[in-house]
Amino acid sequence: MAQRLATEYVNAKLQLTSNEMSQFFRMIEDQQVRLQVMILDNGNQELLLEDVAGREQVRMTFERQQDYYVCVLTCRLVHPKLTNAMRKAVSAFRGDAVVHRIYSHYTMIYHYHKGAVHRIVELTDAGERVVFQFKDTRGQLEQVFRSRLVEREIALVNGAINEWLDLRNQTDLPQEKQAIDLRLKELTHKLFILEA
Repeated sequence: MAQRLATEYVNAKLQLTSNEMSQFFRMIEDQQVRLQVMILDNGNQELLLEDVAGREQVRMTFERQQDYYVCVLTCRLVHPKLTNAMRKAVSAFRGDAVVHRIYSHYTMIYHYHKGAVHRIVELTDAGERVVFQFKDTRGQLEQVFRSRLVEREIALVNGAINEWLDLRNQTDLPQEKQAIDLRLKELTHKLFILEA
């Protein structure tokens, strides 16, 4: 199996509430990574994550933006402890990121959206190849279901219009024709909305 040389996080973004910041601290410490927290004057927090052996560190600045702490980070990691801690943080706290996992002859590029991998691309000297692409099958099925409901409703409205037209053709009373015309106007308006 190929040995990973490095992992690069490109514009990784985490957006955490105050409560989630506490959870983030606990999760990092559970990964056996040293954590130093510095609270800055403006309410921002600067974190220094360091692997236990002291070989590698990452500095993360969380800026206070309304009710959130937001960190945008680009870094290159080599050692597994910090790499795994960052991967778990992006996943657990629904982060967005482009992650390059670099091997000797190729690079795997992972696109995270809200903590989930949405796309994986293999990059080699020969070019790039999509290995995985997220498909929202449930969303697509819901959309098809909704469109079928609209089609059924259009058919029902068309049937109702035909019935009201038949009634209009059968009556000779002006008051009934006026009431039928009003109902036909409502139904044609509904049909127009459904077909739009």
